[in-house]
Formats: sequence, structure tokens, C-alpha cells
Amino acid sequence: MTEKNSYGAEQIKVLDGLEAVRKRPSMYIGNTGIEGLHHLIWEIVDNSIDEALAGHCQLIKVTIHEGNKVTVEDDGRGIPVDIHPVEKISALELVMTTLHAGGKFDHSSYKVSGGLHGVGISVVNALSSVAQVIVKRNGKMYRQTYAYGDKTSELEIIGDCERTGSIVTFQADPEIFTESTVYDYEVVKNRVRELAFLNMGVKIQLKDERSGAEDKFPEEEFKLPGGVISYVQYLNRKRTTIVAEPICIIGEKDGVEVDIAFQHFDGYAERLFSFVNNINTREGGSHVAGFRSALTKCMNRYANDDIIPKNLREKMSGDDIREGLTCVISVRVPNPQFEGQTKTKLGNTEVKSIVESIASEKLSLFLEQNPQVAKKILFKVVEAARAREAAKRARDLSRKKGSTSLLMAGKLAECQEKDPAKREIFIVEGDSAGGSAKQGRDRSIQAILPLRGKIMNVEKARFDKILGSEEIKNLIAALGSGIGKDDFDVEKLRYHKVIIMTDADVDGAHIRTLLLTFFYRQMLPLVQGGFVYIGQPPLYRLGRGKKEKYFLNDGELNHHLFQQASEAMRIMRVSDQVVVEGSELVSLLEKLSMYESIVAFMNRINILEDMLFFLLDNGIRSADQFKDKEFVENLISKISEEEFIIGNIRICHWREDCYEVDIAVRGKVQVMMTLGPEIPLIGEYRKALALFEHVQLFLRGSYIIHHTNKSGVEREIAAETWSDMVDTIRDESFKGSHLQRYKGLGEMNPEQLWDTTMNPENRVLVQVKINDAEQADDMFTTLMGDKVEPRREFIQNHALEVSDLDI
Repeated sequence: MTEKNSYGAEQIKVLDGLEAVRKRPSMYIGNTGIEGLHHLIWEIVDNSIDEALAGHCQLIKVTIHEGNKVTVEDDGRGIPVDIHPVEKISALELVMTTLHAGGKFDHSSYKVSGGLHGVGISVVNALSSVAQVIVKRNGKMYRQTYAYGDKTSELEIIGDCERTGSIVTFQADPEIFTESTVYDYEVVKNRVRELAFLNMGVKIQLKDERSGAEDKFPEEEFKLPGGVISYVQYLNRKRTTIVAEPICIIGEKDGVEVDIAFQHFDGYAERLFSFVNNINTREGGSHVAGFRSALTKCMNRYANDDIIPKNLREKMSGDDIREGLTCVISVRVPNPQFEGQTKTKLGNTEVKSIVESIASEKLSLFLEQNPQVAKKILFKVVEAARAREAAKRARDLSRKKGSTSLLMAGKLAECQEKDPAKREIFIVEGDSAGGSAKQGRDRSIQAILPLRGKIMNVEKARFDKILGSEEIKNLIAALGSGIGKDDFDVEKLRYHKVIIMTDADVDGAHIRTLLLTFFYRQMLPLVQGGFVYIGQPPLYRLGRGKKEKYFLNDGELNHHLFQQASEAMRIMRVSDQVVVEGSELVSLLEKLSMYESIVAFMNRINILEDMLFFLLDNGIRSADQFKDKEFVENLISKISEEEFIIGNIRICHWREDCYEVDIAVRGKVQVMMTLGPEIPLIGEYRKALALFEHVQLFLRGSYIIHHTNKSGVEREIAAETWSDMVDTIRDESFKGSHLQRYKGLGEMNPEQLWDTTMNPENRVLVQVKINDAEQADDMFTTLMGDKVEPRREFIQNHALEVSDLDI
């Protein structure tokens, strides 16, 4: 064998300590994307929850610091700090720096726990650039620091303390988490709320200390009574329920504690959330199988000929019974067997029979004692069974048609490639865009499916109605993966890139939302597998002579125009003769352009530019500033009474510990704003705060623009204000060019559509992901569900965030 191809003992690598974790992090946290980043927090919080399960913890604090450093503090027993008898190092250092070291391998310290493998906190340490643990124990406070899994200091005593507990602080390593190290507050909040529902006696406090977050995300506290019953009620808060109260099942057998609550609503999807020792088992497992089996058997046993027609009784399935079901299953198992460190599925076979036994006994008793509730559920089951039979007939019909009929009808323009991994399908809006896409595509790998009009809103439709839609049948036939729990098979998917490509207007956005709703509700594995994408057609085409450029948004267009301007222009501030040119000019113009859009937004809510400058210049940053009446009085004393009419200071109507005052524009009484604690909470105002220090000196005074043409001749253009200066530079850059704003894909010829949106070398695709299943489900229900009130509330809360509305 050549030296290059040799394979001997020297090629066998042994990774010491936590080196294996840094080498293959996905083996321990699932991935190194956003999900894996948040998994670091879950590992530490789960340890604190385990202390609560053992009866030693009542308070957990989670804090996200500036720079996305995270601290998790609890009042548990504290990690042991005494010297380990075998390893001869402190127990704290052992669990922080050694895989498979922990207190959960036997049940002397923890009866049940989410941590089993002894790798949780050590993995977090390994994947953090810095980490610190403070332990309160034995009347002392101990501290030790770490970096990349190794200790950077010895264990030291830093003070005395009467209480016990642990404080773990860490910062994710950006070399590992290259996608992002920024935590999503809403994702963390949803998990914290989830844990509070599952552990009634535990109080969890969440605080975001990052700049700009103190008002948007104030410190929140979660201590939720009612347990899983309250959790189901929370999940169904935007739905119309079949029965008034959730059905609750509680029991214990062979050391396994079972806590289940469920409630039917008038929708058609099953929404089941399962937990083992507080760990979210997203893929279910034996505990879910046990409950489903018990539910099906009990409902079939209870059904009689007076309620269920005989011809349907034999056809009633578990899917029919679970249609429109919201369910939370929480079990506590002494020796759970999870699949992998991320613990998404429970494998204990004995848990299935335990859950099934407890659920069957409790549910049978409930149905006997509550016949009216049982009848309401069974009536819904009958409707579901009838719909399923109709859906089966519709599905069989669509199978007979198949994709061949699509090709014959000229709807699906198929591609030549046979390997699904290399094939793409573009779902486009209308025949016009479809025609351009068919002519401009790469026929070898790209298929085109035009939609005629908007597809059905599947959030509000039963399965048989969905399959009755011609457009949806075409879509199902084209993808080839089938539909429904029994027929869907992701292995049969004919394209591994399903690209939604719609117009950049309201109708296009609506069609995109309808398609995403369909994929999320009826073909969820497509979204979970990362097969669904959204095409990003350009918004603008800028032509100059025979050259043309495309831009996705206003920001890209402005950058190009300002870059061009910097090559021929410079500006001088008249007041102090300061000159700005080159890259500094580009940066300044981009910031001023962003500030310009903020000013336009604030104008719409009656906060005019002069008032915005006044608020920013006087350091209005926090709602808490308005708690001080003297502060408010001092503030309004600075407001020019020549320009504004100032009302009386009063207690804020929505926050009684703060003050507010009405201010009207003199000569325009209808232009009135309320100066109070809500202003620092406005998202656009927060953006203005971040920009202000960079643009403040340029928001007052006049300018001279020095413009040198291609012949070297310089001319001066006067600008009275900063906005005049920005507009003038933009206009000068536009000269000799033609700008086209696209509203529809049909406005592009095939070559343009290929170059901008379909060519893999140039295009921009956004992959659709689900970072938080509960949050995603809640958003689809809000926007696409039957209840009007949640949708109205959402629109009212976010209406002013719209910058471009095409009506």
C-alpha cells in the first residue's frame, strides 16, 4: 500500500475529554443551527427542573444578557463541590468537564429526571466560549470558570451564603454556532411557559437584558396553576371547543406518574404535545401510543347504536376520534429510554401498557359519569368518519388521474431529471407567470406547476373538501408523496425543492400563506424535512443604456444608488464645513435613508419629525422614565409652545404607575399625539434610538453637494435639510436610468425571470423552517382559523408595522 492510502494504528484517533463534543456537536444537541443553540438553555434549565421534581427547588431564573450570554439560576441543593473519591477532583469540575458524569444514573438523588446520560451540562460547557458556575452550598459561595470545556480557574470560595442553589452562566461559541448566536426571546418564553404549566409549584422568571429589549420584553414571571388542564385551555384559547372543560386523567403505576388532559375543538387537525420528565418528546413514543390506544378503545366501547349508526361503528378509527383534539400528555418515568441526547422520542415499551391501563380506567369512568360530554364528542367522531370515507373516495379518484393527466392537460411542465434530490418544482401564480417560468426554466431539473387562482384555506376545511379542490388535487398529484397519515410517504416525493414563487403584492402574499398553511397542516414532513422554499423575485429593475441590475428590496437599491453617488459626489455640512465622502458617505446615506422611513412611519401615528428628534435628543429610552412626574414636567417644559399645544399631565390609562400628556400641533389640532410610556415601546422608535447616535449631527442644518461629472467639471447643489440632501443625491444617481417596480412575475420576460429568480447561480431562496411547533401552530390558527377576534387583535397590534401596502 502507498503511504497515501495506508491505514494503520496511527490513523485511529482518540478524542480526549470534551473534544468529541466540539468535533461532532450535532450528535449531542441535534444541530448547530438555531434549534441547537436554544438546546443549550434547555439542558441547563432541565437540570433545575430536575431539582424541582426532586422537591428541592421552587424558583428558577433565566436571564439573557447583552451579547447573548445566558444565566440560569435556581434555589436547589447546589452542585456538589466536595472532592470525588475516585477522580480526586471536585464534583463540580467533574460534571462540567467530563462526559457521562452526573447524579442521575441511580435514583438515590433523583427519583425521576430529564437528564440521564450525564452529558448535558458538560456539553454546554464544551460548546461555550466562556462559562462560569457559582454554587451556594455548605454556607459558602463557590465559583469556577471554564472556556471551551476546560477549566480556566480553580474552584474558589468567594463569600458566605445562607441559601443553596446553582448559577450557571455561559456564552455559545460562535465558531460552533456559525449560523447565529442570537437567542429568540419568544422561543425561550414558550419553553419557560411550557415548563411552568407542567410543574405547578415552580416559579420561573425570565428576563431579557439585551439593549432595546427591556421595554419590548419586560421581566416576566410564570407560575401557572391548573397544570396540564390549564395548558390545554391555553392552547385552545383561540378555538371554539366542543366541550366546556378539558378531560383530565391522573394516575400512577409502577413508579410511572401519568398526567393527561385533552379537549376537542371544532377544527380538524390533531394537536398533541407530549412530555417525559418535562422533556418535550416531539416525535412521541410509547406514552403517546398508550394514550391513543386507550382513547380509541374507550370511545368505541362507549359508542352504542343510539349514538353511532351501525354502518359507521365498524369504520370508526383512531384518526376519527382524534380529529380536532388538543392533548397534553405528561409522564414521569424513573428510567426513560430516549432516542438520542436530544430526547425527542420515548422508547420504553412498558410505559405504553401503563399509560394505556391508567387512561382506559379513568376515561371509561368519566364517560359513564358524563354522558352528555361523551355524546358531543361522539357526534364529532361520526362526522369525521363520514368525511374520511368521502376523502378516501376523493383520494382514489385523484390517484386514478395521477400526474399523467396533469401533463396531458398542460398544467405541469415536467423536468427531465429522474433523481428527486436534483429536481425542483416551482409553484407559480397564474398562467402568465407560468408561461414565463416554463420558457425560462432549466428543463433538465426544473418543473413548473401554475395555479389558477387561490387555493382553499385548509385551516377551515375538512379533509374531504380539501381533496375536492381541483388545484389541491393537481398539487398532490405533482408532488407524488400522497396526502393524509395513511398515504403520505416523504420517500415518494418527486422533488426535493418545492419552491413557492408568487407575485410581490397582496394577492401573492395571500397565495403564499395559503400554500404554507396547506403544507403545514397536510404535508408537515415536507416542512420539517426542509423541502419547502420561498422564491424571492426582485422588486426593482434599474436599467441604464444596455445594462440592467435587479434588486430584492429598497435597501439593496439604495445601497447601489449611494455607492454610485459616492464615486462622483461629496457633501459638506455648512455649519462647520465638515466634508463626508467615499465609504463614509455611503454609510451615512444608508443610515439617513433608514431614518427617513422611520420618520414616515412616525408621521402616520402623529409623531412629526421635530417631535421625534426632540424625544430622541432628550434621551427617551424607557417606559419607566414616565413613572417620575417631575421628569415628565421637565420634559414638556422644553417643548416649544409656539409649535405645540400641551395638555395636562394625567395618570396613564393603561399603566397606572406612569404619567402621560396630550400634545397637539398648533394650527393642526387634528394632529395630536400622547406623550407617555407607550412611545419607547414602539418598534420603529427603538430602531430610531439605535440610529440616532450615528445621524444626530446630520439632522440639523443645510448642506452643499459637490457633484463632479465625467468630464471633471464640478458643480454645487444646495440642500436646505438632510432629507433634501438624501433625495437630491438619490435623484442625481437616477439620472440616465429607468427604474421599474415589479408587481407580478408576469411582467418579466422568460430571460429576466430565469436570471433573477430561477437560476441557481443568482437566485435567493428562503427555506421554510419550524423553530417552535407550538408558536407556528398558534400563528396559523390566528391568521387562518375560524375565530375572528384573535385575527382582529393581531391586525390591530401590527397594523402600523406595515410599510408597503398594495391595495
